[in-house]
Amino acid sequence: MTSLSEMMKKAQEMQAKMGEMQENLDKMTVEGVSGAGMIKLTLDGKGTLKSVKIDPEIFNAEDAEMVEDLIVAAHNEAKRNLDEKMQEEMSSMTGGLNLPDGFKMPF
Repeated sequence: MTSLSEMMKKAQEMQAKMGEMQENLDKMTVEGVSGAGMIKLTLDGKGTLKSVKIDPEIFNAEDAEMVEDLIVAAHNEAKRNLDEKMQEEMSSMTGGLNLPDGFKMPF
């Protein structure tokens, strides 16, 4: 049986790892691309949109709706990429523990 002091030590280790993971996420950036590279977005590790690059060839008043759709698609791809990286970080931090689906850390 595990003693309380061992459990507290494990909890402190997990807290330190969580802090380290948060620092890694803060430094992380992911990119989302759509329209065969015509739209590129960059998100930081918190999901904040940091940059938008638009190929000038798509600027045409008639294509405004298409450009808007491409921006949304690129953002969604970048968000998926961020979620995948966060899951990888979480998996490495928890040592392969199988946490329940939808379990979000930090709490």
